[in-house]
Amino acid sequence: MTSVPGVLVGVDGSPSSVAAVEWAARDAVLHNLPLTLVHVLAPSVAMTFPETPMPPGFSEWQREQGERHLRRAAEVAEAAGASRIAAETALGSTVPTLVEMSRGSACLVVGSRGHGRLRRRFLGSVSSSLVRHAHCPVAVIHEARPEEHPHPDTAAVVVGIDGSPVSEAATAVAFEEASLRGVELIAVYAWHDTGLLDFPGLDAAALASDGELALAERLAGWRERYPDVTVRRVVIDDRPADQLIDQSRDAQLVVVGSHGRGGFVGMLLGSVSQEVVQSAHAPVLVVRPT
Repeated sequence: MTSVPGVLVGVDGSPSSVAAVEWAARDAVLHNLPLTLVHVLAPSVAMTFPETPMPPGFSEWQREQGERHLRRAAEVAEAAGASRIAAETALGSTVPTLVEMSRGSACLVVGSRGHGRLRRRFLGSVSSSLVRHAHCPVAVIHEARPEEHPHPDTAAVVVGIDGSPVSEAATAVAFEEASLRGVELIAVYAWHDTGLLDFPGLDAAALASDGELALAERLAGWRERYPDVTVRRVVIDDRPADQLIDQSRDAQLVVVGSHGRGGFVGMLLGSVSQEVVQSAHAPVLVVRPT
C-alpha cells in the first residue's frame, strides 16, 4: 500500500463494489490523493470448526477472480478520472484486513453489499463492521437504484449535528467536502427523540428555539473558517435518521458521526448512522472519533 495517505476502496466485483470504485476514484481526484484498489483473498482453510481445507485449485481460482475484479475496477477508476492508481490483493479475513489497511488512509470506501449469502442483510456484514471499526472515515456507497435520478455535482452536502465531539468532527469534514465541491451545506438538527412529545408539559417551541441557538453556535466558527460555503440550517421536530434520509434524496453526500451523546435531545448518532447508511439515497460518509 502506498505510504502517502490516500483513498482505499474494497473491490469484490459486485455492482455495489463497482459503484464504490467509481465514487472513490472521483473522491481521490477531488482531494488530489492516490487511489488504492484492494481485493481480499480468503484463506486456504475455511473458517469453520473443525477447520476445512479448500478444494484443490481454489487458491488459483480465487486469485484469478481477484485479478479480473481488479482489472475491471482499474478501468472504472480510470474512466472516472483517477490517474494515480495502485491495485493489490491481500490474504486474510475481509474485515480485519481492511481495518488494518485503513490505518493512515484518508478514507475507506466500500459498497453497501457484496457478493455472497449475506449480501442482502442490513448493510452487508463487511460494510457494517467497517463503519464501526475502521481507523479512518468510511464512505458507504449504494449501487444505483433504477427508480432514482442521479444526483448532480451541484447537489448539497448534508451533515447531522447534535453537539457531541464526534458530531463536531463530522461538521469539520462536511464543511471541507462542501468547500471542495463548491456546493451548499445543509446542517440538520432534529430534536425529536422517540416518545419525546408525550412528555407532559413539554414546550416544543422552546425546544425548537434552543435548537436554533445551539446550531447557530456550533456553526459559527466553521462559517468563519469556510466563508465560501453557503449554509442552510434545518432545525426540525423529526427523528434524526428520518430527516437525514429525507434530505439525502437531493444530496450528493451525507456526513454523520459514528456515535453521539444521545440523551434527552441528542441525535443518538450511533443508531442514526446505522439507519442512515442503510437507507440513504446518497453516499454516506461516517466519521469516527479521533
